[in-house]
Amino acid sequence: MSERPPAAGSGEDRLIARHFAPLARHPGALGLADDAAVLTPPPGCDLVLTTDGIIVGVHVFPEDPADAIARRALRVNLSDIAAKGAKPAGFLLAVALPAQTNDEWLAAFARGLGADAERYDCPLLGGDTDRTQGPLSVSITAFGTLPAGTMVRRSGARPGDVLIVTGTIGDAALGLTLRKDERAGASLTGAQRGHLLGRYLLPEPRTGLAETLRAHASAALDISDGLAGDLAKLCRASGVTAQIEVGRVPLSDAANALIAAQPALGERALTGGDDYEILAAVPAGNLDALRAGAAAAGIAVSEIGRLTAGNAAPEFIGTDKRPLAFQRPSYSHF
Repeated sequence: MSERPPAAGSGEDRLIARHFAPLARHPGALGLADDAAVLTPPPGCDLVLTTDGIIVGVHVFPEDPADAIARRALRVNLSDIAAKGAKPAGFLLAVALPAQTNDEWLAAFARGLGADAERYDCPLLGGDTDRTQGPLSVSITAFGTLPAGTMVRRSGARPGDVLIVTGTIGDAALGLTLRKDERAGASLTGAQRGHLLGRYLLPEPRTGLAETLRAHASAALDISDGLAGDLAKLCRASGVTAQIEVGRVPLSDAANALIAAQPALGERALTGGDDYEILAAVPAGNLDALRAGAAAAGIAVSEIGRLTAGNAAPEFIGTDKRPLAFQRPSYSHF
């Protein structure tokens, strides 16, 4: 699991053999004993590729459990794979470890990674291990497969399409708010706090919806930078605009309770990011079939608006029937 084979018996060699080789069960991983892996897509299929990273202090907190960091790193990539309508096929892992990283931490990290690799049928194929003087960094490149030419792009939406989202929106952004300021959740029950904190740390990639999206959606992407920002990306790519009724955006009981106590957080729920739900454009005639497929997969979907012709920024209409103006419409690292 290195760009250059570690010397026999080296510390890196032992680290890989102990913690990561047991996860590389795919024959194309070659036991992590080579410089590269082999992945042959099924006949008539395309490969879908995506990569995303986790940096301690940016995406997660230093005190977060090692297994949760590993699972989050894989899941945010699987969310992209799902939104494209693909089935997970495997992943590469590049991890830069601070000098103080101990074997106990690595064992927990590998357990979490292995558990989700098995859960989502997405085996480790290879990667790289390094030391760093900076914070822990985990980068994953994930691969998916789907029938040739069927990837669900951002650019396929058309005027008249219905906009749907999976799950609930804003939980992760509000969970991050609680992580940064415990007093912000004073009005919540323990269960409500736990729900928001859990949704921030461990997203739920909607892999069960991939085939349904491929069959019935005209465009889709996962919501990583906030509903408002990611909707704008879809609209720009497709050359359309949209109108969203904020009252129809699905919120969890915990999110509703926190926003009721602090109404200003309503904007954060729509713009804050880390939802890792799916936003899709669906031709009106396909909506019932998509709903049926989602129900069969046990995934909630909600209709939140429609696409229209034009190139203006999408509008979010509040309960007072007036458009909302967001101070920061999308999360961005830059």
